[in-house]
Amino acid sequence: MRIARVLAVLVGVLFAAGATLAYAQAAKAPGVVVLKGAPNGDVAFNHPAHVKAASNKCEGCHHPSKPEKAATAPQESCSKCHTKVATAPMKTKLQAAFHNPMAKSGVCVDCHLKLVAAGKKAPAKCTDCHKKA
Repeated sequence: MRIARVLAVLVGVLFAAGATLAYAQAAKAPGVVVLKGAPNGDVAFNHPAHVKAASNKCEGCHHPSKPEKAATAPQESCSKCHTKVATAPMKTKLQAAFHNPMAKSGVCVDCHLKLVAAGKKAPAKCTDCHKKA
């Protein structure tokens, strides 16, 4: 009986710690981030909308860090590691972190096309995301 009570308390503490950690990470998440520098226009990236669409699964976009460039936080902005021109030790430039040069595949494009194929509304053309000022 005593072991069951200790286990119940332990599970409760772990649950509370996990909920606190999840709330702390969510509280730091950005709102709308404007991704600048693309030749065909800036992208207003609505982070909360993407979090909701991904069912709070950050790893869909934020991949684990690589050994050559360790992360300093659980989730970091793409530009923290990926720069306009790939700088060693990174091999992937910023644009390629989102999609390939012809925008036929990549993290953003693959997800958007999957949503469109499922009959859901999602940007499917370059100008749906990229806006010239």
